[in-house]
Amino acid sequence: MKIAVYPGSFDPITNGHLDIVRRAAQVFDRVIVAVAIDSEKKPLFSVQERRQMASEAVKGLRNVSVDEFKGLLINYARRKRATAIVRGLRAVSDFEFEFQLALMNRKLDPSIETIFLMTKDEYTFISSRLVKEIGELGGKVSNFVPRGVERAMRHRFGSV
Repeated sequence: MKIAVYPGSFDPITNGHLDIVRRAAQVFDRVIVAVAIDSEKKPLFSVQERRQMASEAVKGLRNVSVDEFKGLLINYARRKRATAIVRGLRAVSDFEFEFQLALMNRKLDPSIETIFLMTKDEYTFISSRLVKEIGELGGKVSNFVPRGVERAMRHRFGSV
């Protein structure tokens, strides 16, 4: 069974993330959306909220599950018996950082490949950071995130 881990903070999960998940689910037998617990970042949503929003967003995909992890990604991928780590690329500017991570992960465990998927054109400008900023400033986020995320942001910020 070919298992892939798609890691991220998913604060919040966006339609761009879901595009990557759907496409990865067509390539792999199983995809684990792995919500990172990062004590360095100050997320808008708790790990439980992010995990719940991601679970709701992928509920129609039979071979996709949502989990959380803390620590070194490559160790988590090993524990899950993953053969690949999926990373999404929106623009060339993402590539340099993602390439460094992929090379480091290959050094740590050459048996786990990193697979890059480009987002569809319509999602290249979407980022969790921008979605949060739009929501915080009272803008409409419904075109950028799943319904459950929109509801959570409306609850967090008031009318979004």
